[in-house]
Amino acid sequence: MKEDLISLTTEQINEQSRNIDKQSTYDILKIMNNEDHKVAQAVQNCLQPISEAVDQIHHSIRHGGRLIYVGAGTSGRLGILDAAECPPTFGTPHEMVQAIMAGGSKAILQAVEGAEDSSEHGRLDLIEKELQAGDTVVGITASGRTPYVVGALQYAKEVGAATVGIACNSNSRVGQVADIAIEVEVGPEVIMGSTRLKAATAQKMVLNMLSTATMVKLGKVYQNLMIDLAPTNVKLIDRARRIVANVTNSSYEKAQQVLDLADQEVKTAIVMIEGDATANEARRSIEEAGGMVRAAIGHVLKVKEGDAG
Repeated sequence: MKEDLISLTTEQINEQSRNIDKQSTYDILKIMNNEDHKVAQAVQNCLQPISEAVDQIHHSIRHGGRLIYVGAGTSGRLGILDAAECPPTFGTPHEMVQAIMAGGSKAILQAVEGAEDSSEHGRLDLIEKELQAGDTVVGITASGRTPYVVGALQYAKEVGAATVGIACNSNSRVGQVADIAIEVEVGPEVIMGSTRLKAATAQKMVLNMLSTATMVKLGKVYQNLMIDLAPTNVKLIDRARRIVANVTNSSYEKAQQVLDLADQEVKTAIVMIEGDATANEARRSIEEAGGMVRAAIGHVLKVKEGDAG
């Protein structure tokens, strides 16, 4: 185990920050910022496997499956964060995107030392989630060898679920186990082994891509607007009104009036205005278009042209 850690690039000493303890505040920050610049390029180098993972996740969700993130420590918290943001941002049901982490909910706020060392616990936590073959499991681990994550991915493969491994080291254990390996090589950390830094930034970027691109493909984004958001607070209510007004070139007042008729469904309101449709006509067109607003607008207009003819 010790030998494995020594070989990891995330456990190496970063020569660029070797004397960081001698630097001024500004120079400490400059060193960190310079290293952070390397992260985006490392993620760019992995766009192909990230693309493959998005297509797999999209396939799972389209066919009734779920996306389940699995991680430990910072990696687990990032998975929980991404899953938690999907319902308010994209109007997804809470069960569609989920996350589990070593040590359970207690570990979100307070480190549970040793929880990540049990591959069996990763397996058991997915059993508790009633993992199905149609689901996709994404294992997140900076080192690429965390037993909890490896155990979860191994169980997922036994069940027949699709698997994705995100690591920040090449030739990772999760990369060997998973169907799709996303190995973002960010290099040594500014503080040796502190993978809450560059590795975590890379993981956050990849998770943003996985969930956001999937939601775009599911029709939850029109142009670059979140049209399936749940307007559950003052900010989101105002955003919903602005989205409808922006897309349809309507006044805020009209946008609010149509949103009221659409039961605050942004997607429905847009199709109502653009297609001169009732709420029921808009919803029917959206359903027939598989949730895609562009196609739904075209569909409702085509129906109306047929009726007129």
